[in-house]
Amino acid sequence: AGVLLNYAADRERDVFRASKGKCLVWGSKPRYITAKYTIVDRETGKASEKTSLLLASGFWGMARHFQYFFELTAAYSWCILANPAQNGMLVMFYAVFLTLLLVDRAKRDTEKCRLKYGKYYEEYCDLVPYKIVPGIF
Repeated sequence: AGVLLNYAADRERDVFRASKGKCLVWGSKPRYITAKYTIVDRETGKASEKTSLLLASGFWGMARHFQYFFELTAAYSWCILANPAQNGMLVMFYAVFLTLLLVDRAKRDTEKCRLKYGKYYEEYCDLVPYKIVPGIF
């Protein structure tokens, strides 16, 4: 289930981006932030303004990285199937490692997006306050 839900979350965002927000998310018009940011061409030094849509509906309205929750669900399911009670805790290594990796990645992504989008990302965080697990983190 975790793998399928991860795919569904990624697909939801892909459809949203491809349609430039002109789609339905879970049967409703999506909530999103239109974020503007500036990039500088390294060769010419010329700055140009870009726009991104930050989805705050569906899976992406529950947590900013809710797809990580699905990845972790799959990882823990696989590790628990290896029966750590009988085979030792080493079989849980993958799930624990992935948890640490994804929590750190969510933190780094937040820092990167705050720098990139500025006030627009703060608005997005107000709409979607949780990083991975709705109501918890």
